[in-house]
Amino acid sequence: MSIDFGTIEELQHLTNGIYVLTVAADGIRHGMSSSWVTQVSGEPPLIAASVDVAHFSHGMIERAGAFGLNVVGKSAKRLEDYFYSSACKHENNLEPFECEMTAHGVPLLREAMAGFECLVESAHRVGDHTLFVARLGMVATAEPDAPLVSHDLEYVYLGTGRILRRGQRITEDT
Repeated sequence: MSIDFGTIEELQHLTNGIYVLTVAADGIRHGMSSSWVTQVSGEPPLIAASVDVAHFSHGMIERAGAFGLNVVGKSAKRLEDYFYSSACKHENNLEPFECEMTAHGVPLLREAMAGFECLVESAHRVGDHTLFVARLGMVATAEPDAPLVSHDLEYVYLGTGRILRRGQRITEDT
């Protein structure tokens, strides 16, 4: 199947919230930047998070059966800066941050404007990602803030490891 770079490039116009997914399993606490998250049901309240099957967090979420959805506010952009950077490319990458542990062992970032404990109900393999559908458990809130969204960033994640700087044209090397 050939890749239509024009279609992939146009995906940068979708607006997404910026989140940090957090998980604890096997004595490791890990987080990852994510923008592919959405609410999928009102009753019961369910969210879905799409996680690359090659990402370190993927296997941890499968084993733990739960994860944290941390909403990044504009005043806490440093969370996105860290979890997007090479500085977070190690197993216990939550060490620099204060976390609140939920009853189900999910770390929630105190610096996030909101944190949701997400208990996985089902997982669906979709292309190179898994869509984890989860019910909400504990909710933690911090100081009011405006959520950081994808268009606030100078780059956009387009999947399959592709990160595109705004205004950049996508090529086979991107």
